[in-house]
Amino acid sequence: MRNEIEKVLEAMREDYKRWTYAAKGRGSFSNLDIEKKMTEEYCNGLEVTEGSRYWKIISNDRGGGRSVKGFIAKSGDKKFREGDMLKAAGWNAPARNFARGNVLDGVGKVRWTGIG
Repeated sequence: MRNEIEKVLEAMREDYKRWTYAAKGRGSFSNLDIEKKMTEEYCNGLEVTEGSRYWKIISNDRGGGRSVKGFIAKSGDKKFREGDMLKAAGWNAPARNFARGNVLDGVGKVRWTGIG
C-alpha cells in the first residue's frame, strides 16, 4: 500500500508543477527563483502519517502552517474498502460521504490541493 500512496503524492507534486508553470503564463510569477523555491517547498513538504484507520496526507505550507490534503483507508469497513481515497473533513477526520477513488485502482483525479 505504501507504493500506491507514494504514487498519490507524486501525482500531487506533478499537478503542483503543472499549476505553477501554467500560472507563470498568467503573470503570477515573474521570478524563476521564487517559482523554483515554492515548487521545492511544496514537493518536499508532503508527508504521510499513519493512524489506526487511515493514512493522513499532510502538506507543510509556507510560513510553518500545515494542512490535511486527504485520507486513505487502511482497511475496509461497512462503507469503504482498503485504499479508498477520502476528502478531508477536518484535521482528524475524513469526509465519509463517498470515496474519491481508490489507490489500488490507480491514482485517478488527485490535485495538488488535495483529494477531493
